[in-house]
Amino acid sequence: MTHISVVGCGNMGGAFIKGLHESGEHTVTACDVDTEVLESVAPYCEATTTELSVAAEADVVVLAVKPDLVGAILPDLELGADQTLLSIAAGVSTDLLESETDARVVRIMPNLAAEYGMMAAAVTESTVTDEIREILDAVGEFVEVPEAQMDIATAVNGSGPAFVFYLINAVAEAGVDGGLSKEDARTLAAQTFKGAAETVLNSERSIEELIDAVCSPNGTTIEGMDVLWDSDVETEVGEAVTAAEERSKELARDADGE
Repeated sequence: MTHISVVGCGNMGGAFIKGLHESGEHTVTACDVDTEVLESVAPYCEATTTELSVAAEADVVVLAVKPDLVGAILPDLELGADQTLLSIAAGVSTDLLESETDARVVRIMPNLAAEYGMMAAAVTESTVTDEIREILDAVGEFVEVPEAQMDIATAVNGSGPAFVFYLINAVAEAGVDGGLSKEDARTLAAQTFKGAAETVLNSERSIEELIDAVCSPNGTTIEGMDVLWDSDVETEVGEAVTAAEERSKELARDADGE
């Protein structure tokens, strides 16, 4: 088993810890300055600590703090060349991280579904190792991308869950407006998105072909799709992704300027 420590146990760090716990394939130490946060993740790890020196004893150290805290934490996180720093910090480049540590640096952009073993993540292809691939496999799916594509990956799979939650809620609310109970509408909408996503991942057909498969001529679905095709929703979603990407680039510039 790989010994993993997670520095920063908020939403993303906590989700990563819970996902690793569910896999049962690794030993985990949680590190945070907030003792209440540590209490919340304690059932899912072997140890908790407020000391960076304890976290630094792991084979792999996951840096799951906000980007503006990286500069303050890294100098005190003493790692050797035989260790790996796995960074979740949005917009913080590999070059910047490597200048502050002797450890091998791997950047990832995961999302909150790591908690359930259903994470989507992007990882820097030039630095990823088999050890990190094994860890990521335990909490979901991942793709290997060039460093230059990490900002768009941050927007697609890092910010993407919030966009999907928004759309699930819109579909559920339409169900409520039509007479469904709030609980039934939420279940139907969420499971529909989940099933649709699994279909995309498991089918060899393109998304366009899958849409056509649901749209029977003169049926109900094509009536709804006509509304979407005539709307600006695709443009609006694209703009949301672009805005998130631009913010990731801004964070990178801010980090490089520190």
